[in-house]
Amino acid sequence: MTPAAPPPPSSTGAAIATGSGTRLLRFPDVCGAHVAFTYAGDLWTASTQGGTATRLTAAPGLEMAARYSPDCSQIAFTGQYGGDSQVYVVAAGGGEPKQLTWYPAMGPLAQRWGFDNQVYGWTPDGKSVLFRSWRDSRGISSPRVFTVPVSGGLPTVLPMPESGTARFSPDGKQMVYSPKFRDFRDWDRYQGGWAQDLFIYDFAAKTAKNITNDPNTDRDPVWIGKNIYFLSDRGPHLNLYRYDTSDDKTTQLTNYATDDARWASGDQAGQIVYEVTGALHIYDTRNNTDRALVINVPSDLVATRAAERSVKDYIEDFALSSNGKRAAFTARGDIFSVPLEHGISVDLTHTPGVHEREVSWSRDGKRVAYISDQSGEEEVWARDADGSNPVMLTKGVIGRLYDTTWSPDGKNIAFVDSANRIHVVGAAAGATDKVIAQDPGNMPGDYTWSPGGHYLAYSLTDKDTLQPRLYVYDLGAGKATELGREYFNANSPAFSPDGKYLYFLGDREWSPLMSGVELDYASNRSTEILAYALRKDVGNPFAPRNDSATGDDGTKQNNDKGKSGTKPAPVAQVDDRIDFDGIDQRLMHAPVEPDNIRWVAVTSKAILYATSGAPYLGRDSAIPMKIKAWSFKQRKSSTLYTYGKPGGDAGGEGGGGAGPLALSGDGNTLLVHDGKDYKAIDLGADKPEPKDVKLDGLFMRVDPKAEYAEIFNDVWRRYRDYFYVTNMNGYDWDAIRAKYEPLLKDVGDRTDLNYVMGEMIAELSNSHTYVAGGDLDLPDKPHVGLLGADFKLDAASGRYQIANVFPGENDEPRYRSPLTEFGVDVKAGDYILAINGTPLTTDENPYRLLRVAPGQMVQLTVNSRPSTDGARSVLVKPISSEMSLHYYDWVQANRAYVAKASNGTIGYLHIPDMGVDGAREFIKWYYPQLRKAGLIIDVRDNGGGFMSQTMIERLSRKLLAYNYIRGSSITGTYPAATYVGHLAALSNGTSASDGDIFSYMFKQAKLGPLIGTRTWGGVIGIHGLGPLIDGGDVFVPTYAGIVGLDSKYVVEGHGVDPDIEVKENVSEQLAGRDPQLDKAIEVLQQEIKAHPVVLPPQPPGLDKAPPNMRPQNAGTPAH
Repeated sequence: MTPAAPPPPSSTGAAIATGSGTRLLRFPDVCGAHVAFTYAGDLWTASTQGGTATRLTAAPGLEMAARYSPDCSQIAFTGQYGGDSQVYVVAAGGGEPKQLTWYPAMGPLAQRWGFDNQVYGWTPDGKSVLFRSWRDSRGISSPRVFTVPVSGGLPTVLPMPESGTARFSPDGKQMVYSPKFRDFRDWDRYQGGWAQDLFIYDFAAKTAKNITNDPNTDRDPVWIGKNIYFLSDRGPHLNLYRYDTSDDKTTQLTNYATDDARWASGDQAGQIVYEVTGALHIYDTRNNTDRALVINVPSDLVATRAAERSVKDYIEDFALSSNGKRAAFTARGDIFSVPLEHGISVDLTHTPGVHEREVSWSRDGKRVAYISDQSGEEEVWARDADGSNPVMLTKGVIGRLYDTTWSPDGKNIAFVDSANRIHVVGAAAGATDKVIAQDPGNMPGDYTWSPGGHYLAYSLTDKDTLQPRLYVYDLGAGKATELGREYFNANSPAFSPDGKYLYFLGDREWSPLMSGVELDYASNRSTEILAYALRKDVGNPFAPRNDSATGDDGTKQNNDKGKSGTKPAPVAQVDDRIDFDGIDQRLMHAPVEPDNIRWVAVTSKAILYATSGAPYLGRDSAIPMKIKAWSFKQRKSSTLYTYGKPGGDAGGEGGGGAGPLALSGDGNTLLVHDGKDYKAIDLGADKPEPKDVKLDGLFMRVDPKAEYAEIFNDVWRRYRDYFYVTNMNGYDWDAIRAKYEPLLKDVGDRTDLNYVMGEMIAELSNSHTYVAGGDLDLPDKPHVGLLGADFKLDAASGRYQIANVFPGENDEPRYRSPLTEFGVDVKAGDYILAINGTPLTTDENPYRLLRVAPGQMVQLTVNSRPSTDGARSVLVKPISSEMSLHYYDWVQANRAYVAKASNGTIGYLHIPDMGVDGAREFIKWYYPQLRKAGLIIDVRDNGGGFMSQTMIERLSRKLLAYNYIRGSSITGTYPAATYVGHLAALSNGTSASDGDIFSYMFKQAKLGPLIGTRTWGGVIGIHGLGPLIDGGDVFVPTYAGIVGLDSKYVVEGHGVDPDIEVKENVSEQLAGRDPQLDKAIEVLQQEIKAHPVVLPPQPPGLDKAPPNMRPQNAGTPAH
C-alpha cells in the first residue's frame, strides 16, 4: 500500500510551549463534549473546548487508560486501588468505582512493559469492557485481550492468540488489533522485528488481514465508520493516519515534525484525541481539523509535597569513623552521621534535591568527603564532620564519580570517574586534581592508601592478558610501578597498618569444579591471599615459629624491629617506604586456604577476608557469605560473621571505604550490611558479636519536586557519560535535554517523571533505553493464591466449575500444579462450592476469595455436582502465578507434536530467555536429546540475558572421533556430549537481546537454518549504574553486544533475518497449527533423509598377535 500524499499540514509540532495550560495529560479518551485523561496518577475530565478539569478519582497508585462507554455515561479504566492493577468502571460524572477483574495482575512492572489489565475500550453494545492482560499468557511478550461484563462475571478471552492494542469495529463483527505489544517502549523510529502492524480480525471467518504491512510502528487504532485511524512513525515522528477499509488506501492526516502524537482514542462521532508533548489535541474527522486543548488541572499534587520522612530504606553507601564510634550513611541524597551505640543521628547536609553519595571519613575523624551534584555536575566535596564548612574540591571533571577515599594523613582524596580514571585531589579548597591512572577496560574500585599516605595501590586490567595487575603509585615521585608476574591476576590490595606489607588477592589454585552433565569445568575456590614484603629489612609474618627460652619465637628476621600484629603507630610516624628492587622475590602466601575470597583487609591483629560458596545461576549458594579473620597470634582463621542469606554480597576497601563492608581506621570495628540490617562488630572483643545499628534517626525533608529536577539531570548525565558511542547516535543530546526539561514544571508524580525521561532517552533510537521504579508510593499489593486451573460459570446452578486443570510437572517446583498433587484429586468438571469456608456462588469472584497470606494453604469445598451433599474439603497449597504452567503446557504440546510428526526422530527444546530460566531449560532438555537425528531449538519469545554463547559453544562442537566401552552398545563421541544430528532454530520478533545474538550466531556458525520471522534487533547491552536519588533505576546501553567481523554494527535496529521466513498465521494458529514449527520439522526431515545420522558400532578388534601366539582354531577377533 502506498500512502496517499498528505494534505497541507495542520500541525507543525512546535517546541514545547509554556503558559499554555497543564501538560502531561496522558492516556486520553473523548466522548461527545468531554475528554478524560490521567494527570498526576488520577483521572480527570474536561470539556472538549478546554478549560478547567474536574477530578474523577483520588487514590494512591495510578488510574489510567480511561475509556468512555459508547453512550458516554460510564468510564472504564485501569486502577491500582488496593495495590493491584485491575479493571474498574465508574459513572462519567464521578462516584464509587466498581471492580470488574480480580485475577492477580503482573507487576508492578518496569515502565517498558506498561500495566497489566490495561483497558482498551468497550463492546459496541456497552455491556462489556475490552482490556489486555497476561492472565492466560505463557510469557510477558504474549498478552491477550479479553472482555469482562460490566454486570459482573468472569472475563472472556478473545480468539487472537496474542494481542496488544485492540478496538472493535462499530458493528462488533470485527476487531482491529496488533499482535505485538510494545506501546510503552522508549525507542523512537524503531524498525526491528517487533514493530507493530495492525490487523483486522473477522470473528466469523476466523481470519486476520494485515492492513499496514509497514516496517515502522503502527499503533493506537480507532475504528470510526469505514475508516480506521492510527498512529505511525513512517516519518521521524508518530503522526495520525487513516486507513479506508473500502479501498485499502492509507492517508497521512497530521504532520508533526518535531514531536510524537501518542495514545490516540476516539468516539463514533468522529473525534480523535491524542497527546502531543503532554498536551491534548483533538482531530475532527468530519472536517479534518486538528486543534490543541488548553486545559488547566487544579490538582493538589499530593505526590509532590515536601515532607519529613524516614529514609532508612534508601541507604546507598556508608563508612566508619576512624575510632569506630560513628558511621556515615548516604540516604536519599543526604549524608547522616549515626552513632553505633550512644547518641543521636544527624543530617550533615540538608540538601533536598541534591544527590550526595560515596561518603568516606578522614582518618582523624574531623571531615567527610563525598560526591555531590549540587553544582549541576558531579564533583568531590568535603565538609567538617559536624556538617559545617562544605567545600567543592574538584571543578569540571565531567563524568560520574565514585569511591572517595581519604589518604591517612588527610591531605588527599582518591576517587574514580566514569572514564575509568583514578584521580587524586587535595583535601583543601583550591587544590589540584591529578589523574594518576586509567584502566583500559574496567572501572577501578580497589585502590587503597599506604598507612603514611605516600603511596596509592590499585589494580588495572592488562590489555593483552585481560587480567588485573597490581600497581603502586608514588605521590612524591609521580610515577607508578607494576608488581607481579605477567600472566597471573592480582587485585584488592591492602596495606598492613605498619606499612611493611602489601596484601592482595590472586587466583593461584586451579583445581576446577567439574560439571555433572558433561566433561566441563568451572573455576571455584581459586583465590588466595598473598603479600609482598615492601622492604628487604622486614620479616616474614608467616615464618615457622620456634619457641625459645629467651622469648624469641624465630619470626624476627633480617633485623626486623617489630612484627605484624602490633598496634599501628600514628600516621606521621609510620614508615611506609617501599623498596621496589627485587620486590617480586619477596612474595608470600598467607596460610589461608584458597576459597572464593572477595575482600581482604589487614589490622594489627589479623587478616580479615570474606568468603562465599560456589555461585549458582538461579539459586543461592549452598554456603553463605562469611567474614573471617586469620589471627597473627593464633595462626588460624575464625568466622566473625555469617550472612543471613546465602550469596550475600561483600565488597569495600581495606582502608575502610564505603561498601557492603566498612572497616574503621583503627582496625577495631567492622560494619556489615546484611539484607536490611546493619551490624557492627567489635574486633577487639574476646568474642566479637554483631550488634544492630539503629537507623530510626534517618529522617530528612524530602522534596519530590526538587528530586524530579535532579533525577532528570542525573539520567541525562548518565547517558552522556556512559552511552556506548560518544556521538550519541548522531543526536544533539544537549538539544534533547532542552526540549524535555520544560515539562518538569508539570510533573505531578513519579510516573510522570518516568514518562518524560522515557521520551527523552527514546529520542536516541536505541535498544535497552530504560528508566524504571522510583518512589511510586504504591499501595501494598494483595497476594492471591492460584490453583493452576481455569474457572467457568454454571449459570443454571449459580456455581463455579473447574473448566481446566493444568497438568504441570509436580517433580519440578516451578511447574507444580496444585490440584494435581497426590491426595487433592480435583479435576475438570468439579464444582468449587466454598473457599476457606466462604460459600462461592456466581455473585462472588473466586479470585477475591483466594486472597490469602503468602504461604497460606487454601481449603476448598468440592463436589462433582453443584450441591453440598456429599461434598468434601481438601487443603491445597496454592501458587502465586500460573504463567509457568501456561508455558509448560505450550512447550509440552510442542514437544509431543514434534515427536509424533517425526516418529520420534526429531527433538525439541524451547529456550525462554538467556538467563536463569533459559539455562535451566537448555540443560534439562538438550542433553537427553543428544541422539536425536534432528533437533529444533526454539528461541521464539526469548527474553534475552547473557548465556547464549554457552549454548552456541555446545551446539557448535565438532565430532572428532568415536569411543566405545566393552559391554556397552552405546557409541560415544569425542568431544563428549557432541550433537551429531541436524539442527534448526525458530525465531520471531520477540527473540530479543541475547535472543537476537543467539539467532545471529546460529547463522554465523552455520548450525542449520533459522526459521520464522525477523528478531527484535536490540544488541547494545546495559549495565546498572547505581540507584537514582529515590531508589529508581536507569539503564544505559553501554556496550555493543556484537559487532560483525567486518567491524560493522549488526542486528541493532533491524534484527536477524531468518533463512526461511514463515510469518505467523492467525487462521493456522486458531486451527491448532504452528506453521513455523511445521516448517522446521519439514526441513529437518529432508536433511535427515538426504544425510542420515548414523553412529557406527565398534569396529572389529585389532589382530596384533603373531601367528605362533594366536589361539588354535581362532576365528575373527572379538570386539
